[in-house]
Amino acid sequence: MPSPYLLFRKVAQAPAAVKKQEAKKVINPLFEKRPKNFGIGQDIQPKRDLTHFVKRPRYIRLQWQILYKQLKVPPAINQFTQALDCQTATHPLKLAAQKYRPEMKQEKKQRLLA
Repeated sequence: MPSPYLLFRKVAQAPAAVKKQEAKKVINPLFEKRPKNFGIGQDIQPKRDLTHFVKRPRYIRLQWQILYKQLKVPPAINQFTQALDCQTATHPLKLAAQKYRPEMKQEKKQRLLA
């Protein structure tokens, strides 16, 4: 049983947003929308694609296993399939080039003296 605190707690109402006036759709009285009922003895269920559940011969199953092994690519390699376009990549690459550029003699001297 939930605690009494939860029974009387009220949820805050969402702020009232301005609703746009939608044009009323013309309803054709000749065609009524009746939802299908797929219960027992009611409407016939739609046909499904059952090819996945078919038991195939052994040689075909082996072919599938080999194909699936060849298709799998490790994530460390797959990350290079999505490359950035030139304009998007220039800014981060410029920042990286400044950070990792070779050290000048004066810079090294200052670093060692400090």
